[in-house]
Amino acid sequence: MKLSYSAKTIDGKKIEGVIEAKDKTQAASYLKSQKIYPVKITVLREKEIIRLLPFLQDVKFSDLVFFTRQLSSILVSGLTLMEALRILKEQTANRVMREVISDLITEIEDGKPLSSAIAKHPEVFSSIYVSLMKAAETSGLLDKVLLRLSENLEKQQKLQSEVRGALLYPIIVVIMMVVVFIIMMVLVVPQLAGLYKNLNVELPFITKAIIEISNFFLFGWPIILGLSFLLYISYFRWVHTESGRLVRDGFLLELPVFGKILKQTTLAEFARTFGLMVGAGTSIVESLTKTADTASNVLYKNAIIQISHQVERGVQVGEAMGASPLFPPVLVQMAKIGEETGKLDESLMKVSEYFEREVDELVHTLTTALEPFILIILGIGIAFLIFGIITPIYGLLSAVK
Repeated sequence: MKLSYSAKTIDGKKIEGVIEAKDKTQAASYLKSQKIYPVKITVLREKEIIRLLPFLQDVKFSDLVFFTRQLSSILVSGLTLMEALRILKEQTANRVMREVISDLITEIEDGKPLSSAIAKHPEVFSSIYVSLMKAAETSGLLDKVLLRLSENLEKQQKLQSEVRGALLYPIIVVIMMVVVFIIMMVLVVPQLAGLYKNLNVELPFITKAIIEISNFFLFGWPIILGLSFLLYISYFRWVHTESGRLVRDGFLLELPVFGKILKQTTLAEFARTFGLMVGAGTSIVESLTKTADTASNVLYKNAIIQISHQVERGVQVGEAMGASPLFPPVLVQMAKIGEETGKLDESLMKVSEYFEREVDELVHTLTTALEPFILIILGIGIAFLIFGIITPIYGLLSAVK
């Protein structure tokens, strides 16, 4: 690990620096051997600096997927955990992730298990990740659990990429539309408005409306910025209340197409994560509780917590799911079949694949349907601007003739 030190030389001169050592004792011994007498030695953690300046670099989800997949592959090949971590430290490009792996190595060298070591880094490893490592250490199947976990993370990454990709196109188009509209209102329309005023042309209603909107953008921008800021602050505070989250997440689930994609994505991740934890040997109640913590939608989070309470009282998982309208019949039936056959984890993994296929189809349908819809909106907007701007010119030319 890296340690920073402040020390004094034989002649009393103060010096500071950074040294690489296993611990503070080793660092102090080395400094004394160089006739440097340490006054203070502290552990230098790059991740602390990065946390203060998050824009510099952070551990991405893809880094976690790479770490898990590679660790699983190296352990399967027969190497020890310490050897695997040292290899990964050299292979990892992200310096923050390298620092995390370095800390894991130090913790394990001190005799701590892997689950305890990764628990010190909640910004990288989720509570589910930690729970799975604990279960793997108890069962002695660390390599197999890591393999299933890496597959789970890869599927999660693929699903998130597909949804983000489907939303990226309409978001870019909307942003460009707003930019073009603002440019027209701020630069083009004022010039034409001055021309019409000098020529004393009678303007139609649409043109007058466009000019008024332009004037509002030109002279009312402080009001626009102020209102936007107030709305953002108000929304931010409201959405961080329990009632606000419930209303927002309920609204998102009811959106056409987008709401269904959100439902199917949430169900796919729930079934996959729940099945993974049950398959690793974690108790059903604990698996449900941990899975609820990862749910992005508060309605599903509350529903999963309610299911865990019912299971704790002796109710079957499938029966508890069936009592909530958020879980479709196919998931309820697969859970019941899994409980009856003693293969709940396998049933949940199969139904998660079903939901992933549903998301694929919905994303494809969305991208296909959005293109003509966006073109229609663009056409209407352009026609409105052209009609409002060109009509007075056409009237002026008719008057000249």
